[in-house]
Amino acid sequence: MRIGVLTAGGDCPGLNAVIRSVVHRALTGHGDEVIGFEDGFKGLLDGHYRPLDLNAVSGILPRGGTILGSARLERDRLREAAESSAELAKQYGIDALIPIGGEGTLTASRMLSDAGMPVVGVPKTIDNDISGTDRTFGFDTAVMVATEAIDRLKTTAESHQRVMVVEVMGRHAGWIALESGMAGGAHGICLPERRFQVEDLVKMVEERFSRGKKFAVVCVAEGAHPAEGSMDYAKGAIDQFGHERFEGIGNRLASELELRLGKEARPVILGHVQRGGTPTAYDRVLATRFGWHAVEAAHRGEFGMMTALRGTDVIMVPLAEAVAQLKTVPERRMYEAESVF
Repeated sequence: MRIGVLTAGGDCPGLNAVIRSVVHRALTGHGDEVIGFEDGFKGLLDGHYRPLDLNAVSGILPRGGTILGSARLERDRLREAAESSAELAKQYGIDALIPIGGEGTLTASRMLSDAGMPVVGVPKTIDNDISGTDRTFGFDTAVMVATEAIDRLKTTAESHQRVMVVEVMGRHAGWIALESGMAGGAHGICLPERRFQVEDLVKMVEERFSRGKKFAVVCVAEGAHPAEGSMDYAKGAIDQFGHERFEGIGNRLASELELRLGKEARPVILGHVQRGGTPTAYDRVLATRFGWHAVEAAHRGEFGMMTALRGTDVIMVPLAEAVAQLKTVPERRMYEAESVF
């Protein structure tokens, strides 16, 4: 069997672990040949690929990013890929394609699969918002980075009697904010799933200071929005890839809190630092398991499917299920966080 593999969308800790696992299982377990398309679906369309052997993936397990590169592709080019998917498979002589990516990549993968490409998807996103799987690799690393940042910011906030607003990633799902906020003991958590009241945060900070606590930390997801009329905050435009451009809730909220409280408030935008660097042990293991099972699924002919974690088991679920809707933070998890703080 000849297997193609690509990484698309935003980079994520653990991508290289999947690539390594696919190559090891395919070559040593089945005697397959593996090729890697460079820069995601762009490489598939433009014919940019290279062979992947054991030497090519040596030493990449702990590395962040992706050795194959990644790029976002405009919707017109994705449709072009879907329309010519069967021809592309024949052109490269591949018997299976393993795309590794998030919601956008998996949606494109389903389009390719529906059009005749033999596809087995692998979900990745630090946001942990893919339906059908309990966990995505990259999420654990992002939560650890954000938690460490909150831990560090508490000491400097206390020293200067400040309010720190820590903005983490999470466009439409607040899993990183929820779990890093809980793990780091943030005093307020703002998620995209529920609009927040600025006045509630003001009261929380004032109550802390009245008890002699001279600092506060608020963890806010980048996609969080204030309640209507709570404060001025503009809705962002849509970019060429169909994603909303956010207006910087961390900066805006810090300014608003400083104005209302009469106390120093500082924004800290973690941004892409959450996606970079070495993956945690958990993410390396999960990514490795996903790669192994993707190769096995290809040999069973289970195309149009995606690897998924259910409990502690890796199973296969339809790509259609994975992209039907985003996995957002449920009300019960928000209630747990509120109960703690």
